[in-house]
Amino acid sequence: MDATALGLGTRAQVSPSGERQWDVPSDLGYDCGMVREKEKELTMKLMELKQELAKAREAEPLVPIQDYTLETLDGPKRLSELFGDHDDLLVIHNMGNSCSYCTLWADGLNAFLPHLSRRTAVVLVSPDDPETMAQTAKFRGWNFTMATDSAHEMTDALGFWVDGGAYPGVSALAKTPEGVAHKNSTFFGPGDDFCAVWPLLELLEGSSEGWEPRAADEPA
Repeated sequence: MDATALGLGTRAQVSPSGERQWDVPSDLGYDCGMVREKEKELTMKLMELKQELAKAREAEPLVPIQDYTLETLDGPKRLSELFGDHDDLLVIHNMGNSCSYCTLWADGLNAFLPHLSRRTAVVLVSPDDPETMAQTAKFRGWNFTMATDSAHEMTDALGFWVDGGAYPGVSALAKTPEGVAHKNSTFFGPGDDFCAVWPLLELLEGSSEGWEPRAADEPA
């Protein structure tokens, strides 16, 4: 099977083993000189680097971690309980209501939940208490499973508790016969692959100059 990536002219080939392979043509198909040669060259290099990154992530071994306890509106839950019927779990590390950028990322990821949930369980974890998180979710229209890591043990173990504070990002965990294991983690930040707002703003004259995301208690 394959799929055309609209606008780039690339095709995602899926091999019989399930590996995704990007076919990046020399001519990306733009007309009238709308895309400069330098941009085409950099885009091709970026796609190649992303292929390398995907392979490096796939090669990361599973590392057993503790089955940490988190707080939810339904009471304490073990990390293993948050997998539901899935063998995989994406943990969204959110800094809470104090971070408008985390709210922006969560707004976007929330839209992908119906698609992600067909493949993996997803939980959003922040330092905020469950009641505050529930209020934020209702106001923002989020549908995440939400949990609090008040002791910061899991957040620290996964590398997202730095210098006494939570950092944003995502961790991929797996459920194995031996318990819970860590597969990959990465931080969030402007320009990354996890929030579509930044690359869209980069297309504008002046890019994101003068623009900031709004706080969790303000309408988008």
